[in-house]
Amino acid sequence: MTGLLLRDLKLSVRAGGGAMIGVLFFMTVVAVIPFGVGPDLNLLARIGPAILWIGALLAALLGLDRLFQAEREDGSLDLLLMQDTPLVLTVLTKCLAHWIATGLPLVIASPLLSLFMNMEVPAIGATVLTLLVGTPAITFIGAAGAAIAVALPRGGLLVSILVLPLAIPVLIFGVSAVYAAVQDPAPFLPPFLILTALTLVFAVIGPVAAAAALRASTD
Repeated sequence: MTGLLLRDLKLSVRAGGGAMIGVLFFMTVVAVIPFGVGPDLNLLARIGPAILWIGALLAALLGLDRLFQAEREDGSLDLLLMQDTPLVLTVLTKCLAHWIATGLPLVIASPLLSLFMNMEVPAIGATVLTLLVGTPAITFIGAAGAAIAVALPRGGLLVSILVLPLAIPVLIFGVSAVYAAVQDPAPFLPPFLILTALTLVFAVIGPVAAAAALRASTD
C-alpha cells in the first residue's frame, strides 16, 4: 500500500498541474470576491469563512475525475481488480494520496487567503481546522463519482454533478463550525463533531461504493 500511495502522489502532482491548479483556482475564487463586494472590510470578514469553504469545495472538485483515469488508460485497473489486496483498501489508499496531493495544499493556503477577506485570528484558525477535517470527505465522496464515470469519455462534469449535492452537508457544517467559533452564543463543538462524523461516514461509504462501481464498470 505504501508503494501505491507514493505512486499515486506522483501521478496526482503530475496530472493536469495537480495541486498547483487547485490552489490557483482557490486563490482566484477568493481574490475576485473583494472586487465584487467592494471595500467593506466588515462584510468581507463576515462572509470570509463561507467564501473560503466554497472556493475549497470547488477547487477540490477539479481533479476528482482523474482519480482512476490513469489506471483506466494504461490498463492497470484490471490488475487492481484482480490483486489479492481488498479493492476497498486500494481505493482508500488512492483517496488518501489524492487528498494529500490536492486537498492538503488548499488547507495550507487557506490562512494566507483569509487575509484577503479581513478575517480575524479565531476565524482563520477555525477555518483551517474545519477544512483539514472536512476536505477529506469531499475526496471520499468524489471517489464514488469518479468510479462511476471512469468508463465515460467525458466524465469530469458528471463527477461534479454527482459529488456536489452530497458535499453540501459538509459545506454547511464546515461553515457553521467556523461561525460558531467566532460567535460566543453558538458553540463550536457540535457542528465540528458533526463535520468529523460526516468525514468518518464517507470514509467508509465512499471507498465501498467506489469499489462496487469499479467492479461493475468492468463487467
